[in-house]
Amino acid sequence: MANSQALILTLVSTLGVALASVGLAAHLSFRLLARFLEKMVSFSIGILLATTFLHLLPDAFASGASVERLFALMLAGLLGFFFLQKLALYRHSHHYEGDGHHHEHGHDAQAAGRGGALVLVGSAFHNFSDGVLIAGSFLAGPMIGLAATLAIFTHEVPHKIGDFLVLLNAGLPKRRAFTYAVIASCCVVIGGVAGFFLLESLSGWIPYVLVIAAAAFLYISLSDLVPRMQRAVSISDGLEQAALIALGVIVVLLLNRFLDDAGH
Repeated sequence: MANSQALILTLVSTLGVALASVGLAAHLSFRLLARFLEKMVSFSIGILLATTFLHLLPDAFASGASVERLFALMLAGLLGFFFLQKLALYRHSHHYEGDGHHHEHGHDAQAAGRGGALVLVGSAFHNFSDGVLIAGSFLAGPMIGLAATLAIFTHEVPHKIGDFLVLLNAGLPKRRAFTYAVIASCCVVIGGVAGFFLLESLSGWIPYVLVIAAAAFLYISLSDLVPRMQRAVSISDGLEQAALIALGVIVVLLLNRFLDDAGH
């Protein structure tokens, strides 16, 4: 009976986190932040890099998993995302909008969107691991599970805002960006169900899942977003970018503190 209750709570909580976090993030990104889209890329850089170095990688390396294997997987992940992006963009790299190749208007924005969507691969892995953690928390007790769910929800909203900002800057239409984000977000439900039934066997894989997510966030940040920020030439633009990156880092630091206090 206790296990049935834990399963129901896991399903409800993971579905709630998936839909509520992506819905709130979409509202903030599309309605309130869209007018500052170019500036907010710096904020998303801070979120992605801080999530990588202050949350995902510390958790992975503190797990006791082989350090050599984790570094090898991260290298493989970075190279893999590079080749995936090259394959996605290769056949479009020889032309530009209006070059006489008769592509429909917005074709290049869609091609760029396929590259920007790589960030959602990292989000999917990250969300899956969060689902496993929620399931494990509810198996330990209802209150522990609810605390973990709240902590993960507060952590996911700014992270998904970062995802949306990356996708919108890549030229993806809002509806497609939202669809991709919902699909990636629902991986928390898959992780919750898998974690409930296979927690003991899955727990050993969590460090490797986190490293793949970290590789995706790091690759997108350094290969796509940071070069865009280097286009700024004035000192005032540079200071503004640095302040927004720092703000993204501070947000992740504060949420990590909340996660620790909640027992995540």
